[in-house]
Amino acid sequence: MPAPSLAASDLAVLIADGDATSEAIALAYQKARGIPDANLIRLAVPRGSDSISTADFATLKASLDAKLPATAQAMLLTWTQPSRVAAPVAADGSGCSMGITSALTLGYDAKYCGTCVGPTASAYYNVDTRKPWTDLKLRPSMMLGAATLADAQKLIARGVAADASMLNSSVTPQAWLVRTSDVKRSVRYPDFQLMTSSSLAGVGLHYVDNSAGGAADEISGQSSVMFYLTGLANVALAATNSYLPGAVADTLTSTGGSLPDGQGQMPITTWLQAGATGSYGTVEEPCNFTEKFSRATVLAARYRRGETLIEAYWKSVQSPGQGLFIGEPLARPWAVAP
Repeated sequence: MPAPSLAASDLAVLIADGDATSEAIALAYQKARGIPDANLIRLAVPRGSDSISTADFATLKASLDAKLPATAQAMLLTWTQPSRVAAPVAADGSGCSMGITSALTLGYDAKYCGTCVGPTASAYYNVDTRKPWTDLKLRPSMMLGAATLADAQKLIARGVAADASMLNSSVTPQAWLVRTSDVKRSVRYPDFQLMTSSSLAGVGLHYVDNSAGGAADEISGQSSVMFYLTGLANVALAATNSYLPGAVADTLTSTGGSLPDGQGQMPITTWLQAGATGSYGTVEEPCNFTEKFSRATVLAARYRRGETLIEAYWKSVQSPGQGLFIGEPLARPWAVAP
């Protein structure tokens, strides 16, 4: 039987007070998902910058903690700026940035960030809990990732359409795991091989190995894509594929989570614009520790057993401190009543 998962009553929706777009997106999400009024939390979010200072973040988090209902188990952010929490840059040029979703979940702490700092594990990694706040005293957080109400409505509609869509479906969802010619960004390939050498009920599994070069580093023109994990600085052909509602896609690269522009790499919002429902990326140079990115075997297995997007994604990243999660958190393609 699929595991029970987070529900609308478990999700707090965070609004940047005074931001008309954030307010409109939050109300659209509330209407689509049936979020209780008590779970709408308005906060004084600093505007005008892609990042928030550690001092301002401490103020923001204290205000949030005071307003959250005890029943809230997870959180959704309805703004796109700021997307990261950044400590002042030191004299040697070093800094320490956490994705704002990870900072809200884990608390800002320098042990989670800094260029090429070693992995620091999350207590939520690959655990069987439906109540992360109750059991672990953390609330997984996700940013919707839409800068306009129109884009948000499209994304929300995809998330809602995903619910139970894979039960008794005539469509076979496809998983594409691509080892590219970019050696440094393709270090997840052993897990890709592990996933595709086993089985995942009702899912078509494809492992593409272009590590030697000479062929394509990307898939293109594929249909019914549910998972697409790869390793490139930019995935130019992402939008040529057709993604199912609830689809998850990401690439292992340095700064895809640094919104809005990815610091010259592909911003993770590009995946949503291409048709995916969720994505993830890091906000500063993490080095290519596989623990800092999604693990395909965990992500797919947990999603397939009926967990929501936010649960499956968060549980698949062992050390998410430098990361940013975006998408429609309650999307649940394999949902059934327990």
